[in-house]
Formats: sequence, structure tokens, C-alpha cells
Amino acid sequence: MNKINYITKEGLDKLKEEHARLVSIERPSISQQIAEARDKGDLSENAEYDAAKEAQGMLEMKIAILEETIRASRLIDESKLTTDSVQILNKVKIKNTANQSTMEYTLVSESEADIKNKKLSINTPIASALLGHKVGDVVAVKVPAGILNFEIVDISF
Repeated sequence: MNKINYITKEGLDKLKEEHARLVSIERPSISQQIAEARDKGDLSENAEYDAAKEAQGMLEMKIAILEETIRASRLIDESKLTTDSVQILNKVKIKNTANQSTMEYTLVSESEADIKNKKLSINTPIASALLGHKVGDVVAVKVPAGILNFEIVDISF
């Protein structure tokens, strides 16, 4: 990966908790499933064994990705953030100039994104287009459906 992941302390703590859970709870559980399946005899036709080995592979991949994300994470110094222009951790209220609908999102790192809670990854087309712009700016965003124009209505924390 080698991509720096700017993240809040809260976000980093959640990643570390998830990693600890996978390593201390999920990994031993899958190892136990493999051992039980192995005890049932012939491994060449043992579907339980194959399923447990596949689950183990998926878990190890997930652990490796989490470890790389944690390793590449850099904490954001929230004291240095402002609302002069759009940046990570800002809450941004935007208005679609075509239909006048307004939306509000908090811009966060990719690992903290949660669209249900209106946390938008800074790597999305909309968020990356908004970065650096000020209240009143109209920003054109290229999306699969075409180009949308958003006016920045407010920037806050």
C-alpha cells in the first residue's frame, strides 16, 4: 500500500481494537475449527477443513490489510485545522446547484468513512473536489453520471 492514511486518534483506536479482536479472538477460533476438521480424518474430501482453511486465509488477509493501514496512519493535529477552506475533518454543507438540494458531510480518512453517518472519505470524487475551496465557491465534480456543480454553503467542525 505505502499510502499515508491521515486519521483521528479515535479512528486509529478503532482500527487497533479491530486488529486486537481479529488476532486474539477470531484467529484462535479458526485454528480450533481447523483442528476439529482435521480430527475428522481424510482431508482430501473434508469440506469443513477446506472451509476453515479458506476462512483462515481471508482472516489473515484482513489482518495484514489492517496492519498496513495502522502502520501507514498519521494522526491529524486537530488544533491546526481551520474552517477558512475545506480540509479533512471539516463538516461541509453543500448545495447542488441543479436541484437546490443541500447535503452535509464530515470529510474523513478512507478508513473512517461511514456514509450512513455522513462521514465522507476525502478520496471520493466529491470530497477531493471540495478540498481547498471556500464558502461561496462553486465546485464542479465529475461523477459517473456526468458533472455536478456544488456550492459550498458552510464549513465548520
